[in-house]
Amino acid sequence: MPPLYRGHIPTTSAQKVVVAGAAAVRALANPARADMIAALGEVTGRVALERLRSRLRSSEGGRRLLAERPVVTSAIDTRGCPPGSFGAAYEAFLSRHRFDPDDRSPVALVDDEELAYVVLRYRQVHDFWHVLCGLPPTVLGELGLKWFELVQTGLPVAALSAVFGPLRLGPRQRAKLATKYIPWALREGQRATLLLSVHYEAELETPLDALRASLSLTPAPK
Repeated sequence: MPPLYRGHIPTTSAQKVVVAGAAAVRALANPARADMIAALGEVTGRVALERLRSRLRSSEGGRRLLAERPVVTSAIDTRGCPPGSFGAAYEAFLSRHRFDPDDRSPVALVDDEELAYVVLRYRQVHDFWHVLCGLPPTVLGELGLKWFELVQTGLPVAALSAVFGPLRLGPRQRAKLATKYIPWALREGQRATLLLSVHYEAELETPLDALRASLSLTPAPK
């Protein structure tokens, strides 16, 4: 198979199995290995990705997204966004935690050019979702978001994090995840608009609360 897009590494089914096994072992041993988590997501999520694509194609916003293919980079200027806006909250989130949108891993192992974009978009809007959901980038906050992502997307890599991630928590944090974040994620993940279909670049000046309301999304409990 010739490469289907820039950076694509064609792999056979057998090679995908090997990659999945190695990536899963390394990701479980060291959850900070974002590269292993990314690789695992690319070789295990084909069925879920095809469902996601179908859902995107079924909505006007999703079809626009697939047609225009916006990319989240540091070139997006949110410094002039009005106070209280989604863009201002996103700028504050990036600055507070010293995150760089350009650090997201490129896609290489998805053997479908359009699905590769879906995976890329899923990665790149992760911090947007932190802002919308009101979840900090702590281990507990990430797990709350992974449960929300699992309900919204059905991706196996989100399931892996949701199931095994709590092993990294202490008793009090595990209790908060079970009693507050998971019930919230199950409820809001089903109720909210498919967040992957949102053209966030066009919503930067929208008041954060108004954007949440338009998406039928209530942020996570404190």
